[in-house]
Amino acid sequence: MVSGWTKTPVTDEDYERVRELHAQGMGRNAIAREIGRAQRTVSVIAAELGLVFDVTMTEEATRHRVAQLAERRAVLAEALQGDAERLTEQLWRPSVVYSFGGKENTYNERPVDEPPADAKKALMSTAGMAIDRSLKLVPPSADAGADDAKSMLGQLMLGLKAAYDEAAGEEGGADEEAEGESP
Repeated sequence: MVSGWTKTPVTDEDYERVRELHAQGMGRNAIAREIGRAQRTVSVIAAELGLVFDVTMTEEATRHRVAQLAERRAVLAEALQGDAERLTEQLWRPSVVYSFGGKENTYNERPVDEPPADAKKALMSTAGMAIDRSLKLVPPSADAGADDAKSMLGQLMLGLKAAYDEAAGEEGGADEEAEGESP
């Protein structure tokens, strides 16, 4: 005896009931409920009797669920693609640069024609992640197009990195000059 559980031997009556209920078209779970036995017990009895349960409904339900999940992945991939597009549009829109600083921790801001290089790099990185996730959810049907897109995105990222490095170098130089000029 294990923790209050007692094993009830399978009887000839159990075998007969499984045979009868199976002949009536009942499934394994329904038979198990009807005779008060575990599903596994009913499966073992059915196997010993050479009975097979119709799984076409289960297979159809599984196919339907797989199709639903594929549709949901496609919808999510489309949303991620839209996110990537909105992020890349921000690369060339007017923006506001802001900072907190000084002893009084004052807030300063100024409008700029487009985001600074570091912000563009962050936007491109985030857009790239969205595109990557989108492609993983719904891979393109032709790999050549995906390779071309990856190559184009790679070149764009390299260009943005170069612009960022250049801007960071100019900003660093300007800071050094400003520091040298202060009293």
